[in-house]
Amino acid sequence: MDTQLGSELNKPLIDAEERSTLSGEQRKQSLLNRSHKNLRRDVGRAIADYNMIEEGDLVMVCMSGGKDSYTMLDILLSLQKHAPIDFRIKAVNLDQKQPGFPEHVLPKYLSELGVDFHIIEQDTYSVVKEKTAEGKTFCGLCSRMRRGSLYAYAKEIGATKIALGHHREDIVETLFLNMFFGGTLKAMPPKLLSDDKQNVLIRPMAYCSEQEISRYAKLRGFPIIPCNLCGTQENMQRRTIKEMLKQWEREYPGRVESIFRSISNVAPSQLADPKLFPFSSLTAIKEESSQIACVNLPWE
Repeated sequence: MDTQLGSELNKPLIDAEERSTLSGEQRKQSLLNRSHKNLRRDVGRAIADYNMIEEGDLVMVCMSGGKDSYTMLDILLSLQKHAPIDFRIKAVNLDQKQPGFPEHVLPKYLSELGVDFHIIEQDTYSVVKEKTAEGKTFCGLCSRMRRGSLYAYAKEIGATKIALGHHREDIVETLFLNMFFGGTLKAMPPKLLSDDKQNVLIRPMAYCSEQEISRYAKLRGFPIIPCNLCGTQENMQRRTIKEMLKQWEREYPGRVESIFRSISNVAPSQLADPKLFPFSSLTAIKEESSQIACVNLPWE
């Protein structure tokens, strides 16, 4: 991970001298080009570091209609044009039949883009609504049902990789969620084999900051679909963690990037999990007496 990334993101993409010589449209295009370059660099590095995409892959890109999935698809399509390997992309959205969901938005956008896509129509919303107790959030059950539907479709079309739009902040938030509320030291890996061993999940934007993604999505003018249509609130624990990290980042710029780097620089011997390190068999090396040489001093 680039150690300068955090500080670079806080710098203006266009300096004052350049800004004064460009028109409004030119400034916007310049900002867009630089943001695209930053994201493409980080996505390309993550793909290379974790061997996310290989020759002949069919990558199923999961589309929610939010800024992250739009950006992920856009960058992957850009990389596909110049990649040294051949791979295919299929964009997939799960229409869960939430009331008020603008079901025309994604098909229209993807059709105009000319990308291969499919909309899975499955009323998981009614099931989640029925099964969730009053006052509880839908997020846990909803995500499990969504995951099951996507896995099944990936298997149906022979997708070799499932691409998810999680970014660096998502991964760090999950790290703290698991520590604070689950007592485990784990996050979201950039590449993961599903529990049933049937699907390989990749997170091409693992190295990308949410700030850069938000900037890019705004400049590109993606037709964002709001994520609150189900009527539930974002998981309160995750919201708390998100605010904590934002506060840290304001006080100590670059802290989130540093935390992210730590999860790829693990020292098991400095933690306390006996399954990862053989603490119980540790013994000191003692010098054998037979190895100690006797020296006759000249005055003896």
